[in-house]
Amino acid sequence: MTYHIEVCIDNLESLHNAIEGGATRIELCSSLALGGLTPSYGLMKKAAQIATIPVYAMIRPRQGDFLYGQDDIDSMLLDIESAANAGLQGVVLGVLTDQGEIDMPLAKQLVEKAHQLQLGVTFHRAIDQCSDYKQAIEQIASLGCERVLTSGLAPNVEQGVEVLKEMVVLAAGRFNIMAGAGLTAENVTRIINTTGVTEVHLSGKSTRPSHMKYYGEEAKMGSPSIDDFVVPITSKAAIAEVVATISK
Repeated sequence: MTYHIEVCIDNLESLHNAIEGGATRIELCSSLALGGLTPSYGLMKKAAQIATIPVYAMIRPRQGDFLYGQDDIDSMLLDIESAANAGLQGVVLGVLTDQGEIDMPLAKQLVEKAHQLQLGVTFHRAIDQCSDYKQAIEQIASLGCERVLTSGLAPNVEQGVEVLKEMVVLAAGRFNIMAGAGLTAENVTRIINTTGVTEVHLSGKSTRPSHMKYYGEEAKMGSPSIDDFVVPITSKAAIAEVVATISK
């Protein structure tokens, strides 16, 4: 069995760590602390130059819910074009109605644009906020997405195993179910054996201290609770451990 290990990152240091750890695909974001937002064109372009594996850009214009207006969609269409122009292989997206259903007219605009540009499409964890995931599975299939990223509607993959297992059955090989949220080397074997997924997703979160020699600690760049001199990065060791566990 061939397994794919997708790593979500929001900086180039993490990109190197993920690739060196054995990732087989990258989800490129900005602001992972907010769940992942659209990366800048510069980050996309440089990631494409560095990466030796496929890179998919998150297309999410703001934090919060997945209820978007046409202005949002227009900006997302431009971001999809940027991903293609940067040389990436795909995009990650999701759009819902206020009733918790996939907004098919808007989703079609995004997916059709991606397909026109020969980009692959992952439908993201917006499915975990859907009112009817079985209907969502059929809609994702009709959109022509390659996969859906999901925790099985739960806070984490361990709690979502039963729904993940059912999603694999419902997808019936039309696209892949990728398990993500709280996935680690300690639980990955149970997740793949119980659910039948062949793709997993994680960030391998860790931090490192700033390399600054001078610390201007009084001025904060954002929330006072966030230490500007601690840098969030992907742990190469955490990714390598998941890869080694799956490869056994």
